[in-house]
Amino acid sequence: MSRFFWVRHGPTHAKAMVGWSDIAADLSDTAQIARLSAHLPADALVISSDLIRATATADAIAGTRDRLSHDADLREIHFGAWEMQGFDTIPDQDHVRAFWDQPGDVRPPGGESWHEVVARVDRGVARLIAAHPGRDIIAVAHFGAILTQVQQALQVGAYEAFSHRIDNLSVTELHWDGARWHAEGINHIP
Repeated sequence: MSRFFWVRHGPTHAKAMVGWSDIAADLSDTAQIARLSAHLPADALVISSDLIRATATADAIAGTRDRLSHDADLREIHFGAWEMQGFDTIPDQDHVRAFWDQPGDVRPPGGESWHEVVARVDRGVARLIAAHPGRDIIAVAHFGAILTQVQQALQVGAYEAFSHRIDNLSVTELHWDGARWHAEGINHIP
């Protein structure tokens, strides 16, 4: 069995859609970082998306754990032309609502659809399982990337997956038994 401990990166305090923009995380709450690190398995491998808010968070919690190379497949949703904009500042509000209310093939201009995000993150996860079978893996990623895997584990639609909170510095624990995913905990704050 492979156990994945999905950790959402530290807060950015941005009040906009932050996808592929490379902005730093606020990791000043060292007590929370220490609790998070202590909660995670000591012998797990640590990997993160290649965006600095995830890499810095992974470095902060890694301790003596083996650190794998960053993986761009674990990135957040690519918001394209909507990147770094507030929801209410985008002129085509019908398009924005369709993206969030009917996730699937709807994509922001120049960005990616939910189905494309799922395929990308699934590809990264499959690579990790193949390269490290049966290992515990701490994957520091983003709201959207983590929700793709929650959707797999719960076997629900994307809209239902979006109903879950994934707070910064939370842990979502999912187990792969070789045939399917099982959700052991979603959005746990140590």
